[in-house]
Amino acid sequence: ARLGELLVARDDWRPYPGVRERDAWERLPDAIRAKHIADGERYLDHDWPTVLATRFLDYVRDGDRDRMQRASFGRRSALVALVLAECTEGSGRFVDDITNGIWAICEESYWGVSAHIGVQKAGSGLPDVSEPTVDLFAAETSALLAWVGYLLGDELASVSPLIPARMTAEIDRRILTPLLERDDFGWMGFGGQRVNNWNPWIASNWIASALLCEADAERRVALVAKAMRSLDNFIDPYPRDGGCDEGPSYWGAAGAAMYVCLELLHSATNGGVDVFGDKHIADIGRFIYRVQIAGRYFVNFADAPALVSPSPATVYCYGARIADERMMRLGAWAAADQGVSERGYSGALGKQLQGLFATEGLTETDTSPPLPRDVWLNEIEVMVARDVEGSSDGFFLAAKGGHNAESHNHNDVGNFVVYIDGKPVIVDAGVEAYTSKTFSSRRYEIWTMRSQYHNLPSVNDVEQTAGGQSASADAVYTCEGRSASVSMNIAGAYPDDAGIDGWRRAIRLDRGERVSVEDEYELSGDPDSLTWSLLTACRPTLGAPGVIELGEEPLADGRVSGVARLLYDANTLDATIEEVTIEDGRLAGIWGDRLARIVLASRTPVSHGVCAFTVTR
Repeated sequence: ARLGELLVARDDWRPYPGVRERDAWERLPDAIRAKHIADGERYLDHDWPTVLATRFLDYVRDGDRDRMQRASFGRRSALVALVLAECTEGSGRFVDDITNGIWAICEESYWGVSAHIGVQKAGSGLPDVSEPTVDLFAAETSALLAWVGYLLGDELASVSPLIPARMTAEIDRRILTPLLERDDFGWMGFGGQRVNNWNPWIASNWIASALLCEADAERRVALVAKAMRSLDNFIDPYPRDGGCDEGPSYWGAAGAAMYVCLELLHSATNGGVDVFGDKHIADIGRFIYRVQIAGRYFVNFADAPALVSPSPATVYCYGARIADERMMRLGAWAAADQGVSERGYSGALGKQLQGLFATEGLTETDTSPPLPRDVWLNEIEVMVARDVEGSSDGFFLAAKGGHNAESHNHNDVGNFVVYIDGKPVIVDAGVEAYTSKTFSSRRYEIWTMRSQYHNLPSVNDVEQTAGGQSASADAVYTCEGRSASVSMNIAGAYPDDAGIDGWRRAIRLDRGERVSVEDEYELSGDPDSLTWSLLTACRPTLGAPGVIELGEEPLADGRVSGVARLLYDANTLDATIEEVTIEDGRLAGIWGDRLARIVLASRTPVSHGVCAFTVTR
């Protein structure tokens, strides 16, 4: 009832200027205007790619999802470019191609992607048009068409009144009605399960679609209210430290998407719904700058890549809402890094509109990222430490505890990464391109998910296992002027047949000097083998006994690795080096064609002992 009183009527809600509000569009910087128009001109007389039935079937035939997605996403990218070109120019030159794009998308059997069809009763394969289901990209398509109708409704109606009517009907049939009538989509969280980024990602598009398209005031309130209840299922169990256990790239679809929901609600109620003063909400935002390493390098546990380009508009505006100058600086840095002043914004249409019209003050904001010296997220058990606040010079360390049931989990309890002068030394590989195997029962056959390809020990070649029971215990974090460290018992992350009674891992940064790891272990008996794996972006070579030289190695895009030395006890450990060839395009875009795996093996494995190694210059 209160929401009904607060919501601004649909026709009165004007968050951004439509195409006929020419002053606003013509005030955009000349470079951005020229870029929009040039991008749109690429799609004049566009031959809209067909999303073939066999492209859907690829997913069940050979596990490939990209071929289908390229056609589907290509259509949507073209439509966004055409719409922004028309809004920028305002001459009607792009309207027919926009009409063709809208019609093509409305004719699709399914707005989502092949990998997500399995939720329908008919299972994976081809979409069942009699059962509309709502996945990430069906919801994104709905919001895209909703914003197109908002910006260009009268222009489209002048071509034919059936065009805006068709968009509204398809949005209702495919998205709004199923969301209002069904509670059984797992991402909604109404079954009591823990939800992940799907929840706020879909909710942000759900709310936008309802606010922009639903003409019945009572039904509009019901749709938005249900979306808010679903969003609570994401916020309420979210770690109180604000940590995103899915990693910083997924923060863009998790915490950042939650912000989009809250911003839409704030705008559509004239500030009547405002929770930005809540510390929990603020800390969810702050996560993104707390895990920046240097430039585009971010701490990349779980399925996150090591290189991330956060949305400048979202980060800046989120920071402004929570009055956090450091987060605003990260948004300004991202805008400068991505060349927004010349190239404009990217991504979903709603996100681009925010960047164009809701980032007042961004260009006057300091573009130096905050780079906190010390961070401890006690719930997800992630520590960050560097030599100097606000600088990528010197040593950087990040380490994690937690458990092996996080969303997009890798088996990596006790893992750590080391960068020197903003360049990668000891790394987490990240994740390859998604296939049907990635989210199947065979997930942990993939090398990037396995503990032996993280910076972790193995007993008798037994690796960590997945699940909430595979967890660290008794984590202790300390931070002093010259050092920062975390220690934890990681024995619980391994199965019983590893025979580990206790394994205390301590990871420490001595600022300006070294990163050291010390493992104190108790096993149930003398093992046959005891090994430590370290993954490096450097070119490792065996030097003097107890020294591995970590030399500079070219990576992708002209980047290079850091340079360091790995010191170990040559009296008790033998060192070998394996090349890890990278054939996956997603990983190759970060690391180039290779990583290296260093294996330190105990010469005389015994049931208890201490092993230590150090990364230094």
